[in-house]
Amino acid sequence: MPNPLKDNLNWTAFRERALVPAGAHLRSWRDNDPFIAAVRRPGRSEKIAAAVTLLLILAVVAFLMLFDWNWLRGPIGRWASVKYDREIQLNGDLDVTLFSWTPSVHVRDLRIGGPDWARDRDTLRVADLQASARLRPLFTGRIELPLVAITRPEVVLISTADGRQSWKLNPDAPDTGEGLKLPPINRLLIRDGKVSLDEQRRKIRLEATVTAREGSDGDAGFHLDGDGTINGTPLTLSVRGGPFINIRRDHPYGFQATLAGVNSRLEARGSITRPFDLGQFRSTLTLQGRDLADLYLLTGITTPNSPPYRLSGTLTRDDAKFTFSDFSGRVGSSDLSGDLTVDKPGDRRRVDAVLHSNLLDIDDLLTVMGAAPTVTPAGNTVVTSGRPGRLLPDAPLAVERLRTMDGSLKYTAARVKRNDLDVRAVELGADLDKAVLNLDPVAFTFNRGELRGTARINAERDVPYSAIDFRLRGYPLESIIPARGGVPTVTGSALGRARLEGPGASIHDFAAASKGQITLVVPQGRMRSAFAELLGINATAGLFRLLGGDESSVEVRCAVADFRVAGGRATAETFVIDTTPVLARGAGVIDLNSETMNLRIDGETKEARLVRLWSPIVVQGPLTAPNVGVDTGSVVGQAGLAGILGAVVNPLVALLPFVDPGLAEDANCGALISSAR
Repeated sequence: MPNPLKDNLNWTAFRERALVPAGAHLRSWRDNDPFIAAVRRPGRSEKIAAAVTLLLILAVVAFLMLFDWNWLRGPIGRWASVKYDREIQLNGDLDVTLFSWTPSVHVRDLRIGGPDWARDRDTLRVADLQASARLRPLFTGRIELPLVAITRPEVVLISTADGRQSWKLNPDAPDTGEGLKLPPINRLLIRDGKVSLDEQRRKIRLEATVTAREGSDGDAGFHLDGDGTINGTPLTLSVRGGPFINIRRDHPYGFQATLAGVNSRLEARGSITRPFDLGQFRSTLTLQGRDLADLYLLTGITTPNSPPYRLSGTLTRDDAKFTFSDFSGRVGSSDLSGDLTVDKPGDRRRVDAVLHSNLLDIDDLLTVMGAAPTVTPAGNTVVTSGRPGRLLPDAPLAVERLRTMDGSLKYTAARVKRNDLDVRAVELGADLDKAVLNLDPVAFTFNRGELRGTARINAERDVPYSAIDFRLRGYPLESIIPARGGVPTVTGSALGRARLEGPGASIHDFAAASKGQITLVVPQGRMRSAFAELLGINATAGLFRLLGGDESSVEVRCAVADFRVAGGRATAETFVIDTTPVLARGAGVIDLNSETMNLRIDGETKEARLVRLWSPIVVQGPLTAPNVGVDTGSVVGQAGLAGILGAVVNPLVALLPFVDPGLAEDANCGALISSAR
């Protein structure tokens, strides 16, 4: 149990033994220290030193108060010119007020010249500049500007095709993309400002006026209005904001902006979350136009070709990172939604997007691949190759745009509008790294079957080099070959593979110069008897069945078409169609450059026929509308031979040219299928 009396005795002993001697020692040191003694009882020398120090301080203060700061204009200009490697001059009066709670500077006729490659145009000229700063925040390393007033500023911004920028005072400093960061400004006044922009890579020229006024009328606030051209077409820019009065760092500053050019329009309404830190803002962004690819000229971001579009979402900026999130809208006849991020983690811009369509119009997707879109009065998109009578799009890939950025894409379409190919769903993936674009997967899901593959486009050279590998699984033949009289001509499932590579800036150019292999296999199926007989040109069986409306069918044991591609010409190496009554063999060439085909199919019946026109089937003409017929020269030749024989031989013998001995053997379907690559 504590003893209060004992504790009190211990404290008393501690005070007498420790604290009392320590206090005595401190008093002794204070009394004997010469500096403290001199301060308490200054002698003659100390009084003289204090007086001299005070006089020096007063002299410095008086000097600074009466100093003509214009004497420093020349030295300041020469120092800055050497440091930033451009001519910098203070041609007018220079006034500085130091002894105030808000020190200020007043500069007249300031001139900052251009870099050595743009000496003919000054980067900045200011007729009058006033600025003040709060003193106390300066002692903590912060800058707060109660007032900045600028009269008749003229700014010239030049960006060359090779990336040089006239406004960068330190051209060797890396471009982090974080945006301009200015200290807080409570009041900003700009009168009669002008901005001139010459962006040579995207061919942008813009002349704008800038004002910032106080007041409550319609002209108050921040106004920037610009007109110019972009790639030879009109360009307009408008930015509006409230008056710069009592601006605080923790109070967002609202703005609205509109940019229109190259058949596109961007509208933003939002706020700078930390005023004068232009690397931080949030806004609602709406963009619309004729073609998404045109946005490259406005934003510098590579986007694919598209039909007319309108999208709206939330745009935020966090230093170098832009995020267009939760956007939705329409591209052509399709809906589109998703998120897109633009960042600059190193020295290259990166764009990552995750996109989705609930209902896709397949023609809108074909536009991305280079097809030419046309919007009907009903609002639907109809595409063509861009050339009359051609199938493959010839729109060139803008390889220089792929070199400016990296990125990735994930796209899915849950459903697809009714189309001739019976596509039901789409999945696309893309990765762009240093001008090499890898597409994986490229997948189309049909009502039955799927087409899935990969593609690689190397855009490091002016003419890109591409490689594709696509596989077709379970695609119904009735979707390829139209029905006759409501009855399918052929039924069954097709398997296929296309492996091609070659140079070319468009899909057409790539196909026209490609090499590789194209294979199509039908393991089994059914064919209308009439068409099976016609493969062997059995006039009695085939034509009579067809004209008589015979809807019976025969087995397709197998079909294999294997083409070797070189220089854009696909030559048939294996071409066999084996049905129960007929074995047909084919040969010929498909020219991917001219987009034409010239195929010949010779059929042999497996049973003896009394009448058979011994003539091959020919498929010739453009890929978009091939002509199917028979080699009439062979038929005429047979008839001529029959006539000659009929004149000199027994009439029964004259029928021999029309008789097929039916010696054809069944095709080895297993071997054909396994050998097809």
